[in-house]
Amino acid sequence: MPHRTAGRKLNRKTDHRLHMLGNLAVAVLRYEKVKTTEAKAKEVRGVVDGMITTAKRGDLGARRALAAQMPHEPLIVDKLMGELADKYADRSSGYTRIVKLGQRLGDAASIVQIELV
Repeated sequence: MPHRTAGRKLNRKTDHRLHMLGNLAVAVLRYEKVKTTEAKAKEVRGVVDGMITTAKRGDLGARRALAAQMPHEPLIVDKLMGELADKYADRSSGYTRIVKLGQRLGDAASIVQIELV
């Protein structure tokens, strides 16, 4: 009986998958919209929402937690703690939107755009 198996594997090993989702989350926060496959977008949605919720706390512990998740991205941490935390102060969840764009020509994968609301 498999326990604690939530989430998609995305045909990648664990380390590769976690780094890929982290990089995609940083891209979503930096550019505020990214085109990717539907499965990746649905996975990264939780990562981005969690980061914004952490940033809304606004204390030093939240800043350090975000800096630990994104050690090479201090500008993104500043953007989260300042601009995005203020923008979503009155919203409790649902900071991202997934818009379907169609299928990719090569393999017919469903392409979507994940964007900040």
